[in-house]
Amino acid sequence: MSDQTADLMSGQRRSNWIRLRTITMIRWIAVIGQVTALIVAQKLFNLQLNLPLCYGAVACSVLANLVSLLVFPENRLLTETENAAMLLFDLLQLCFLLFLTGGLNNPFALLVIGPVTVSAATLTVRSTITLATVAIILVTLMLEFHLPLRTQNDFILRVPDLFLWGNLAGIVITIFFSSIYSRRVVSEMSSMSEALAATQMALAREQKLTDLGGVVAAAAHELGTPLATIKLTSAELMEELAENPDLHEDAALIREQADRCRDILRSMGRAGKDDLQLRHAPLLTLIEEAAEPHLHRGKNLRFSEDPMQSTEGEEPTIMRRPEIIHGIRNLIQNAVDFARNNVWIESDWTQDEIIVRIMDDGTGYPPHLIGRIGNPFVRRRKGERDRKKRPGYEGMGLGLFIAKTLLERTGAKLYFTNGFDIYSSHYPKYKRRGAVVEVSWPRSAIEIDDAQFLAGQNPKIEL
Repeated sequence: MSDQTADLMSGQRRSNWIRLRTITMIRWIAVIGQVTALIVAQKLFNLQLNLPLCYGAVACSVLANLVSLLVFPENRLLTETENAAMLLFDLLQLCFLLFLTGGLNNPFALLVIGPVTVSAATLTVRSTITLATVAIILVTLMLEFHLPLRTQNDFILRVPDLFLWGNLAGIVITIFFSSIYSRRVVSEMSSMSEALAATQMALAREQKLTDLGGVVAAAAHELGTPLATIKLTSAELMEELAENPDLHEDAALIREQADRCRDILRSMGRAGKDDLQLRHAPLLTLIEEAAEPHLHRGKNLRFSEDPMQSTEGEEPTIMRRPEIIHGIRNLIQNAVDFARNNVWIESDWTQDEIIVRIMDDGTGYPPHLIGRIGNPFVRRRKGERDRKKRPGYEGMGLGLFIAKTLLERTGAKLYFTNGFDIYSSHYPKYKRRGAVVEVSWPRSAIEIDDAQFLAGQNPKIEL
């Protein structure tokens, strides 16, 4: 994910997202605005302008649009170079028009910020720096080199030098500020969009696995009777064909293959679970299922139950939602990745709340990132020691974002912290000093009433 993120932050993946039609549409709007400004300046304020050159500059934009429309299709996606050339052309055309109409004395001088801002949002850093440098140089030159604005009485319209320098400083500062702000906002939106897409893919995968398990379990249940019949019939045939070795071997083969089909369906269906059990499970069973892929990764995973309510201590039965399984699995994966030797997974419940707590004996979350955990692509810089311990590991980023997003969709609240475990006295010989993540749900959000669960009846599935 690091290469994708680097491309996203550098703008390389966004530079070819802009269609030619978008650029030409914006340019037509700019042409209409420029022509309107020239007509108003001439007719309403009687300013003496070099109209042939001014309208010639506007005609260059019109000609560029017409050539683009004739040569390329409207839905063409522009490359990085083409986008940069388009924006550079617009910047040069605008600065030439400002040169003809008073330079920084023209209040529309602020429009030079536009192409640079668009570049910061869509192009690479190098292209943005190039456009910003060109814009700053041209604006600085226009401070001294420009055609003055003259009224009908040949009176020159200009602002005091102090305000001219102020306009220059304001434009330069705004170029820097708008570029940085636009780039950060667009990069954040793009990274969030990719992270949400990855979350949806993870959830869809978990949902497909859950649905597949239900179908397989139903198939195992429905095929149990015909397989038993085949097995019984083959056994009777084996007895009757005892004197015919060839046919006896065929009957034995039929019995053997029926047993094999039964074993395959049983393993695929998780030992004959019915569909109600696929939808509901005790809390600890669901946690163990989520942790199953990480049980043999060289770390000790320790499960414990510690009900905090004093009246009813029975373990709650909760919904086997894909969001819950995948979210807890990602949290456990993060703990296993950073643990030295041990990971503790505790499940608590009260009359109103269900809590899952995951702890490890690693170094914990970096203190400066605790407040940002759960944001996509949050990583800490790896030192040489980290690279040796976890080669290729990119750190706390998309995985925790997916876990947090999926679990919050089920009504959960997540708390990330560091330090010793203060909730339980289990395993006192182990020193718990790493990361702690606590997930809590209102019982009403995920719990299934046991009476409803036991009284439920599976609908017949037609295959």
